[in-house]
Amino acid sequence: MTIHQPRTIELVEVAPRDGFQSISSPLPTADKIRVIQALIDAGLQRIEIGSFVSPKAVPQMADIGDIVAEFIGRKGLRLSALVPNLRGAELALAKGVRELVYVVSVSETHNSKNVRQSVSQSLDGLKAIADKVRESDPNGFLRLDLGTSFDCPYEGRIGWEQVANVLEQAIKVTGGLRLEVAFCDTTGRANPYQVKQTFRQIRQRIGGDAITWAFHGHNTFGMGVANALFAVQQGVTVLDASSAGLGGCPFAPGATGNTATEDLLFALNEGGVETGVDMARLLEAADLIAALPGGQTASSLRQVPRVRALA
Repeated sequence: MTIHQPRTIELVEVAPRDGFQSISSPLPTADKIRVIQALIDAGLQRIEIGSFVSPKAVPQMADIGDIVAEFIGRKGLRLSALVPNLRGAELALAKGVRELVYVVSVSETHNSKNVRQSVSQSLDGLKAIADKVRESDPNGFLRLDLGTSFDCPYEGRIGWEQVANVLEQAIKVTGGLRLEVAFCDTTGRANPYQVKQTFRQIRQRIGGDAITWAFHGHNTFGMGVANALFAVQQGVTVLDASSAGLGGCPFAPGATGNTATEDLLFALNEGGVETGVDMARLLEAADLIAALPGGQTASSLRQVPRVRALA
């Protein structure tokens, strides 16, 4: 299978969900809106704006309805939201969000600790959500995040065959719905060669014409950007990142933040890949995020003198 480097890549900004939820003390809604607007001003058109979860489980997401209302319906802006169950999907759809994100961990142990369900039970939940999306829109869209696709903090290294097995089951239960699939390096323990093998083997086994392929990386071991670039070489056209590197998985001990959007953008720019994102404006948004109280950030480009970063 020959894969050519794409001319364009879609960046999905996940700081408003994966990033904000890593901060324990609730942030003022106005601050969240200001950050999201800065990200949009930088040219980011796909924003994972939050999650429709119980406020008791994730207090940081208690104001998700107000935040969605501020941005929903804007021309050219694609908002997605994580939904843990059918109830969350119903709430998101009722607020006008049409791109839902559902997470299933490949690792049984991590899935149990993350959502208190077996993988099989989570796949049942995926079917219910897929049916609801199809009922709402026959041409509906669903994003499936396969957590711990490379490594699990409890079970260790995850082989590509295990990922393929869960994905094949997911494809069956979604019944032909338009699907975007992200392999998630939840712990940041993956290396570029493992990323390459996983995407290559699974795309050869499953095929890829009906699926949009995405990669969600963390930078715990400093491999975030390299992993993303190796994923792109295997046909991935969608990359998740979090400005200022804000984030971290509470159910993956030791996992630090997501790959910083500005670091990834720099690498893509250097390779001549178009994203539509303005680096200067993005760095301004990243500075806003880094100033939020309680956040864990990590960005290489923000440490470079600004005049050199923008040269």
